[in-house]
Amino acid sequence: MPAIQTLGLTKHYRAGPRLPFSRARAAAIAAVDSLDLSVNEGEIFGFLGPNGAGKSTTIRMLLGFLHPSAGGGRVLGLDIVRESVAIRRRTGYLPGGIALYDSLTGEALLDYLARLSDRPPVRRADLCERLELSQRTLRRKIRDYSRGMRQKIGIVQALQHDPEVAILDEPSEGLDPLMQRAFYDILDRLKAAGRTVFFSSHVLSEVERLCDRVAIIRRGRLVALENVASLLARARRQVTLRVEGAPPSLAEVAGVSHLEERGDLLTCRLEGDPRPFLVAIQRSVVLDLTIEPARLEEAFVDFYEDVDP
Repeated sequence: MPAIQTLGLTKHYRAGPRLPFSRARAAAIAAVDSLDLSVNEGEIFGFLGPNGAGKSTTIRMLLGFLHPSAGGGRVLGLDIVRESVAIRRRTGYLPGGIALYDSLTGEALLDYLARLSDRPPVRRADLCERLELSQRTLRRKIRDYSRGMRQKIGIVQALQHDPEVAILDEPSEGLDPLMQRAFYDILDRLKAAGRTVFFSSHVLSEVERLCDRVAIIRRGRLVALENVASLLARARRQVTLRVEGAPPSLAEVAGVSHLEERGDLLTCRLEGDPRPFLVAIQRSVVLDLTIEPARLEEAFVDFYEDVDP
């Protein structure tokens, strides 16, 4: 059974609250449109898309905070509409831009949220140690916390009860590089323990580092669902070449695109097998050659360029 599954999941918003019903229906905006997803148990799954693509709306429907206009879904086999309370007991959720009770201490807030989940905070001590949240810090009022400290508290509250599924919206936002690394280690340990992680992020390097598969959503529609390795195989590498004398002819070489020449410097993008490119430059006097490794960012941008608006 998939940990998360949606079928035709759709959410419409009316374009104008004062329009007559028939006109408002015609002018409805599809925030999420016929989304089909299946997330396996024990995988780290990335949910990608630009601002306004429908990522947060999807997450809120999975947890029952919003009801779909059509279609449906299940989390841990539970219906996202009829059994949303049971879903929230068995999942951990970190919303984007999390809002906290400033009048409480960090410890009091974590205790309060643990009682709401009705599950003991069995992972709290380990999480706080890894994220460097000391007892002294936890006894301070949240109003005195920095943005990074608030994000750490958000991560702890989402994971302290050892949820079967963790749903995280921009989880590393506000964390410094050392804490990002600690957070990645936490997710690796969750995966090793058989937990499922579903997260949205704009930091494509962390998606590339962590995820088994990714879904890309654009204007509410799913436009890709692939293994990270498959996306990277399609990514174009950035190439910088400096030669002495006449530059090689690369315009017709397989895999080469976005070719630019500035004096003795050539730049291009290279897709697929690099051997035709290497054969094309072998007679040139190469002074410098850099072929950057494929990055998920390139695959992401290229994919969006290739999809019709």
